[in-house]
Amino acid sequence: MARLFRTRSEKKTSLWDRVVRLALTDVRVAVGGMDTETLESLEERLLAADFGVQATLRLVDRVEDLARRGKVRGREGLRGALKEELAAILRPSSEAFLSAADQGPTVYLICGVNGVGKTTSIAKLAHRLRREGQSVIMAAADTFRAGAAEQLSIWAQRVGASFVGGQRGGDPAAVAFDAIGAALSREVDVVLVDTAGRLHTHKNLMEELQKVDRVVRKKLEGAPHECLIVLDATLGQNARAQVEAFSRAVSLTGIILAKLDSTARGGIVVSLQEEFGLPVKLVGTGEGLEDLEVFDPDAFLRGVFEEG
Repeated sequence: MARLFRTRSEKKTSLWDRVVRLALTDVRVAVGGMDTETLESLEERLLAADFGVQATLRLVDRVEDLARRGKVRGREGLRGALKEELAAILRPSSEAFLSAADQGPTVYLICGVNGVGKTTSIAKLAHRLRREGQSVIMAAADTFRAGAAEQLSIWAQRVGASFVGGQRGGDPAAVAFDAIGAALSREVDVVLVDTAGRLHTHKNLMEELQKVDRVVRKKLEGAPHECLIVLDATLGQNARAQVEAFSRAVSLTGIILAKLDSTARGGIVVSLQEEFGLPVKLVGTGEGLEDLEVFDPDAFLRGVFEEG
């Protein structure tokens, strides 16, 4: 088993229609270039859609350069230039499937702050893995938050996964260690390690996360096979600070973007890829267990540019 989620059958363009549609109907490109007012208008729209400063500047500079050289003419030319550059930014996400162990259990370390939908996202991921025929252990390495282990245990029962927990206030790394040991002895396919929903400014808890990561690496060669951060899509650019902090503690490999609904501005996926080289791998689209999709850059682009 080399990869998980190899197929990408979901094509829910309507999702991206709701959260990132970029209106360009009144942005005009004159022959020989774009005036300052037009460029500023385009920049404002990209920033408002949460594309981020770095990606926005790259997109605007690219369009301005092409227009100056006469290679962008009219609104369709502008759309084409933006779409091509966005596709280039998101290209790494096109092959961003979840990695898996060549043999033995696959271990995913899941991190993120309280309130972003981390535990629910883990349950959705476990449910999807179970539907694909994988056996799963859910490990409650969040031993600090009251009720965290109980909540994860309930989700494990609902999705048909095994559960490994520890004592309240106990060593989170010990829970991860025990879960991997159980997976090895029972020949379980996947271990999902739920870490404490620590504030990214809390030094001691970040050090605990680093300890969990070290123990996982020592217990099983090649693990963790993914270190995923769960982000709340409705936070927009505030998610950047969380990625920056967690990246200093562990080697993040991807993002689960939770709570993506009509209140979110999905351009954040462009910002995170451009600034951190970190692909969005999975997207939470609702409250149900089925509401977890593989991120599809093509569907994203169709939604941005209002293509049915």
